[in-house]
Amino acid sequence: MKKYNFNAGPSILPREVIEQTAAACLDFDNSGLSLMEISHRAKNFQPVVDEAVALFKELLDIPEGYSVIFLGGGASLEFCMIPFNFLEKKAAYLNTGVWATKAEKEAKAFGEVVEVASSADKNFTYIPKNYEIPADADYFHITTNNTIYGTEIREDIDSPVPLIADMSSDIFSRPVDVSKYTMIYGGAQKNLAMAGLTFVIVKDEALGKVTRHIPTMLDYRTHVKKGSMFNTPPVVPIYSALMNLRYMKAHGGVEAMAKIAKERADILYAEIDRNSLFVGTAEKDSRSYMNITFVLKDEYKELEKDFLDFATSKGMVGVKGHRDVGGFRASCYNAMSVEGVQALVACMQEFEAAHK
Repeated sequence: MKKYNFNAGPSILPREVIEQTAAACLDFDNSGLSLMEISHRAKNFQPVVDEAVALFKELLDIPEGYSVIFLGGGASLEFCMIPFNFLEKKAAYLNTGVWATKAEKEAKAFGEVVEVASSADKNFTYIPKNYEIPADADYFHITTNNTIYGTEIREDIDSPVPLIADMSSDIFSRPVDVSKYTMIYGGAQKNLAMAGLTFVIVKDEALGKVTRHIPTMLDYRTHVKKGSMFNTPPVVPIYSALMNLRYMKAHGGVEAMAKIAKERADILYAEIDRNSLFVGTAEKDSRSYMNITFVLKDEYKELEKDFLDFATSKGMVGVKGHRDVGGFRASCYNAMSVEGVQALVACMQEFEAAHK
């Protein structure tokens, strides 16, 4: 039976990326050594980092004056690195979910934090609008896609202050005007690579402005200067990222990824809205293309376990919703096929026919 991986993260990768990474773990570059045991300073590994950086810049059309670096620690470490490096007096945050809340909490240890808007009043089921960004803030932080709640910001915000975005779960799913951002960052394990890698795109001239002492390891300038090689980087995840960047380029780049993302989302949301058993949890104008969340209608709530068991029996993996929302979540990252979404829709229709 074919299985379809809807896990929210670590999540689906193209099969060829998995196979290429696995092969390199057995023998990297015909060296007779595993990718897992080579030196990160080996002459044949440096080209991996260089090409990954070059493809990042090419696929996202990153302008001059920005650096791409690869770190460890996940996006959660960036929650404190960002205020360490950018918060002098005041920062502004848009609160759209758990990860935005965590990022905001970390920043409060470094200075004044203004929450410009929050959707917590409705369990983060929408993206706030018509808020005011303080003109005297050192930066404005947003989380573009909210994996738990199924909401997404799909446009590049015009901010009067430096804009910083956590794009952990929607990077490379649409074209981005990087010039509007001072920094973009994220964990790679949702839409880029295997777990263990963090990517940072940062505007070079924005660094070194705060007066506080920054520990060497937490200073972005350290990693920019050393080309992500200040300490041992996550070698295998960087290689898997390179393989996926090559895959995306070969399959039409972010423009093609954006087209298929919309196609997948349109198919699944249409079924959610049509099906007499299910209902979406996010407001329609805030719906995510990456994480599609839905629940059973109140009169069918007792069937939740039955549907999960049924979907699992049909090869659907990872469709159980997060405990903060309940119900179901289909994470449709770049590597998810339209066929996979159609298979889930077929499950929903078959289950409806048996229970309505």
